[in-house]
Amino acid sequence: MTLAAVIIMFASRAPGFAPWRQAANLPIYGYQIVHVYPHDPKAFTQGLQYVDGVLYEGTGQVGQSSIRKVELATGKVLQQRDVPPPHFGEGITVWKNDLIEITWQTHVAFVYDRATFQPKKQFTFPGEGWGLTQDATTLIMSDGSDELRLLDPVTFAEKRRIKVTAAGAPLRNLNELEYVNGEIFANVWQTDYIARIAPDTGKVGAYIDLRGLLTPAERQNADVLNGIAYDAAHARLFVTGKWWPKLFEITLVKR
Repeated sequence: MTLAAVIIMFASRAPGFAPWRQAANLPIYGYQIVHVYPHDPKAFTQGLQYVDGVLYEGTGQVGQSSIRKVELATGKVLQQRDVPPPHFGEGITVWKNDLIEITWQTHVAFVYDRATFQPKKQFTFPGEGWGLTQDATTLIMSDGSDELRLLDPVTFAEKRRIKVTAAGAPLRNLNELEYVNGEIFANVWQTDYIARIAPDTGKVGAYIDLRGLLTPAERQNADVLNGIAYDAAHARLFVTGKWWPKLFEITLVKR
């Protein structure tokens, strides 16, 4: 294992610590807060997507997992379907008239009617499920490793995998995903950083440093940053986290 790989591995386990700046010499983006919205502090956010004026959210924890439609301005849950044990809900994505949700360790993905949340079908997959997004042709799934799986959105068959690297070293712990203007944004689990990944090569082109969004007092009852949504129609980027009391609309600022 190279020195860069070791540094990145430890970085993925150390919130607030970013030694990959030296290891990878990659651009770092900061942020400006545009708007702060309420967010359910009991929502263990695993998946987030904004489509056609609706914020969809998937939450985790066995016995507490759900899929939701949320009113952005107020954080009010407009519609909810609970996910029964033993499933631990993970990433979600909207695909045409469907909402697809993967689970963590039970190897099952659920397909719901996007409007009613009624179950339509399900499929199985090997390994763990972490994050899910789509690029208008293919589902993109993370499993906590340094690989992203590309799945057929109709048959759910795995088409290929993308190895994600930063300065040539594997970047692991890729979690919640969002496809933003030709890039894959991925939360790096246990950090306040998002990696910006090129879908064709798997190379990380930059990081987004989101430290400081919550106050120290707010962090006391909150878990890690996790949850990225992009409003493509109005070019708005939203982020939140597990058990966070707030959801943030931000713009990126290159350092």
